[in-house]
Amino acid sequence: VHADVGPGDSVPDLVAKVFDSSIATLIQVRNQLDMKALQRAIKILAAARKIEFYGQGNSGIVAQDAQHKFFRLRVHSVAYSDPHVHGMAATMLKRGDVVVAISNTGRTIDLLRSLELAREAGADVIGITHSGSPLAKLSTVALYADSEEDPEIYTPMTSRIAHLAIIDSLAVGVALQRGIRLTKELERAKGILKQKRVHGYDP
Repeated sequence: VHADVGPGDSVPDLVAKVFDSSIATLIQVRNQLDMKALQRAIKILAAARKIEFYGQGNSGIVAQDAQHKFFRLRVHSVAYSDPHVHGMAATMLKRGDVVVAISNTGRTIDLLRSLELAREAGADVIGITHSGSPLAKLSTVALYADSEEDPEIYTPMTSRIAHLAIIDSLAVGVALQRGIRLTKELERAKGILKQKRVHGYDP
């Protein structure tokens, strides 16, 4: 149940409201997510020559997280949050490339222009955005994350969590599509991380 945080809330109250709001949003987005669209998006990403993640502001941080997941799947991937940079990058895309565009409102002018350029270049666009938004209409495949933000919170929270969950679903889907080919690479990467951790500590 979505509840607004108030200035008189105690710490336990505000924690409960923030957590409940995030949980409610995740359930709502999960129940409304078009599984056929998600399946199509996974298929496009699994076959991609290159994947570029575009997002601005808060969505730019989500784009970076997405790139961090996908580069480990042996997919050439980059993340851009600067509108000048993703505008230039979009013009250099080719057929077989994919842009994953992340925007809660789906109405950011610079981002939309970059997506127009990407489509003109022959790339597919997967949009993670609000239903009915201009971004959704520009997308080859649109994945909707409709959520109501708490008006007392000035940085988007629940929408960001929903976007991250959708990206996690895409990453897992692509990993499953690529199958056994990834196993050794992922194990090797995990081994490198283990070398950078203090031994003898069991959390």
